[in-house]
Amino acid sequence: MSGPEGERAEFLRDALAGLTAPEKSLPGKYLWDEAGSGLFDRICGHADYYPMREESALLPRAAAEVAARLGPGATVIEFGSGASRKIRTLLDALARPAAYVAIDISRDYLAAAVARLAPDYPDVEMLWSCADYTKPVRLPVTLEGRSVLGFYPGTSIGNFTPAEATAFLDRARATLGPSLFLVGVDATWDREALQGAYAGSDGLMAAFHLNLLARLRRELDTDIDPGNFRHEVRLCPDPERVEAHLVARAAATYRLGDRPLTFAAGESIRTDTSHKYTPDAFRRLAAAGGWEAAGFWQDPLGRYNLHLLRA
Repeated sequence: MSGPEGERAEFLRDALAGLTAPEKSLPGKYLWDEAGSGLFDRICGHADYYPMREESALLPRAAAEVAARLGPGATVIEFGSGASRKIRTLLDALARPAAYVAIDISRDYLAAAVARLAPDYPDVEMLWSCADYTKPVRLPVTLEGRSVLGFYPGTSIGNFTPAEATAFLDRARATLGPSLFLVGVDATWDREALQGAYAGSDGLMAAFHLNLLARLRRELDTDIDPGNFRHEVRLCPDPERVEAHLVARAAATYRLGDRPLTFAAGESIRTDTSHKYTPDAFRRLAAAGGWEAAGFWQDPLGRYNLHLLRA
């Protein structure tokens, strides 16, 4: 089964597996429906969310240096493209880019984002692929003989466990072939900054995570009540990471399909994890995925890094 029905069936399987486990969780990839993507766009514009601010300052400098290495006619492939806003900095810096391929999991949001981008770059072939890039991705373009740049901005690499991140980097290398890969990494363990970014944003981050329960109600057969849950952020060591949880305010039993979902008061659903990597730690991770360091940019406080990798 493929298409929307196949996606719904997979969502239901993943939700049932996570919500009936002893430690409840939901895969973070399901945060990114159209409503969730829109909320995250608003989070990125909030003063509390330092990764966006630091990345915006670093990206023009990195883009100029990457453009000098690539030369003209590059094809750019963005993983987790979202609103396709950051790609403008790269496309503006590159010499006569040939094509842009946007990859994201939210079909309607992805198609609309590329449609908004296309008129401003009439000489760039605009392509998109609605795909779960936690799995192998089939691109809508052949890369053989092309100059290729992969782009994975933001802090999304941290949403994988270290083992999953290594596997993603290995898959990306297989997808991109001989290429360069520009990856954003959240590097800080400043607890105040992390609390502001992941628990603040004037309630937007809470709304972003609670939308996942609303999505369960919209798309699956469940009576789970988002109002019975509050958003909580946990800073966890070894490995250093931020976890997002939705915590039940009161004991309750819901259903998902024909399965009961029982919650004790205070029991939580882990909805996302964001691992933090020092520069050296990320280089080791990249090497395990088959990449070598080719460039590096860091904000003055060392909170956010851009790594350029070479396959």
